[in-house]
Amino acid sequence: MTDLEYLNLGHNQLNNQLSDMFGKLSKLKELDLSYNSLSGNLPQSFQSLSSLKKLNLENNQFSGPINVLADLPLKDLNVENNQFTGWIPEELEDIDSETGGNSWSSGPAPPPPPGAKHHANQHSTKNNDGKSVKSGVAIAGIALGVLVVIGILIALFSRRKSPPPSHFLDEERISQRRSFTPLASRELSQDLHTGICKDFKDNSRSLDSSASIDIKSLQNSSSSCLKHAPSDFKQSYDDNEFANRLNARRSTSVRAISYSLADLQLATGNFATGRLLGEGSIGRVYRAKYADGKVLAVKKIDSSLFQGGRVEEFVQIVSNISRLHHSNIAELIGHCSEQGHNMLVYEYFRNGSLHEFLHMSDDYSKPLTWNTRIRIALGTARAVEYLHEVCSPSSVHKNIKSSNILFDAELNPHLSDCGLATFHQRTSQNLGVGYNAPECTKPSAYTVRSDVYSFGVVMLELLTGRMPLDSSKPKPEQCLVRWATPQLHDIDALGKMVDPALRGLYPPKSLSRFADIIALCVQLEPEFRPPMSEVVQSLMRLVQRSSFNYRDDFGGSRRMDDHDY
Repeated sequence: MTDLEYLNLGHNQLNNQLSDMFGKLSKLKELDLSYNSLSGNLPQSFQSLSSLKKLNLENNQFSGPINVLADLPLKDLNVENNQFTGWIPEELEDIDSETGGNSWSSGPAPPPPPGAKHHANQHSTKNNDGKSVKSGVAIAGIALGVLVVIGILIALFSRRKSPPPSHFLDEERISQRRSFTPLASRELSQDLHTGICKDFKDNSRSLDSSASIDIKSLQNSSSSCLKHAPSDFKQSYDDNEFANRLNARRSTSVRAISYSLADLQLATGNFATGRLLGEGSIGRVYRAKYADGKVLAVKKIDSSLFQGGRVEEFVQIVSNISRLHHSNIAELIGHCSEQGHNMLVYEYFRNGSLHEFLHMSDDYSKPLTWNTRIRIALGTARAVEYLHEVCSPSSVHKNIKSSNILFDAELNPHLSDCGLATFHQRTSQNLGVGYNAPECTKPSAYTVRSDVYSFGVVMLELLTGRMPLDSSKPKPEQCLVRWATPQLHDIDALGKMVDPALRGLYPPKSLSRFADIIALCVQLEPEFRPPMSEVVQSLMRLVQRSSFNYRDDFGGSRRMDDHDY
């Protein structure tokens, strides 16, 4: 029995829980328990199946996590149509697997218990304690010497050569800009005193002082109208003009890494369906994993979007995108253009997207706290502000939506698809259904103010937990903007429309101010929507105030009352 290599018990009407009987089957290579009525957790003795390559557990009633499979040398796994919960171990993400029909949790996996270590780490620690101190000292000495040499070389080099001027401002300059009140805010303050909103009051709700948006120009006014006074904030350039001006300012130089087609085919399993992360208006995104453990995301762009299939055009687009550097923008790592295939390679965000957190979570997933939602809105707003007001010429995103907001390990947001507006203008697909501003009857009609509207819809998702368009809702509630906008300044209605997943854990005043920002962003007339710099300032104030009151995202919680804020 201990020499058994193949065991097939599928389709045998087996039931009840599996006993812990696999401890001596270390030579077993294939195990099939599919199409039975087996239930309960997987036995711990599964960890002893050190030769197991193929495992079929589909169509049973197994429950609990599958962590016991993490260290097995599996190549083929099928656990479809069970009742498994928890997270799929990272070690199993790179094999051929079928995992549908279960209750997997979304979001980040919880940290391991204190003191828990990987088996390999334990083994290594036991065998190498005697060597670790000596090798550590040697490595530290070598590293120190290398750092000293590098420091000297950098100092000498910096004296001989000054850095070239940059056309994209860095983070420090962005933060310096935020310390000033934008021109539009000063204009708004003056216009309020001259009664610019007088004629509008009959057709729009006014805001009382307790619900006013938290920007400097409104702090001293007891009431204001919904509309934001038009400012001289410049509109975006046409996408072709954007590219032409970039070309005129600097020669084409691609800073991203050039990958070969063969390399990306190998890393994505020849673009296997199991590696597909998502599909959008301009192409599909695949997960690429390399032998050294590095994981990247590969966007394969639809070839029909290239006019004449010119390689030069793709190279120029890559060059432009590679110059976008911001902590809240998904960084371009590399590119590939071979045999008619054009691909962009990005860093991979294991925690998925805002859309998944809000609309694809289950009972086992941890909901986003109010504090986290404000931080997500602020980080995304900073990314859009960078595109609109820091990049020169100004860049329109054209596809801001919750599925394009990705999370790193700390749930910091990263806006993806930046610099791809040229492709969005050519596609025949309807971009961001439910996110499009009213004036955008076609992609070429987009401006920076259209992006502001789309961002306002994302904020509505954060507030309500609802999708922009949801046919499962009653007809009056199917369009999120149309349903929510009339209630944004009704404090009683606002409390009823907030995401139930928050369970009342939010300060009402913070909720009200958040709603006020949304109301300005989703106005029908684009000229009355605020520039993103003002949206950033308002959200920064919310974050600063909330930091004194909110629970830590991974700590305890308490209900917030008005006096808390």
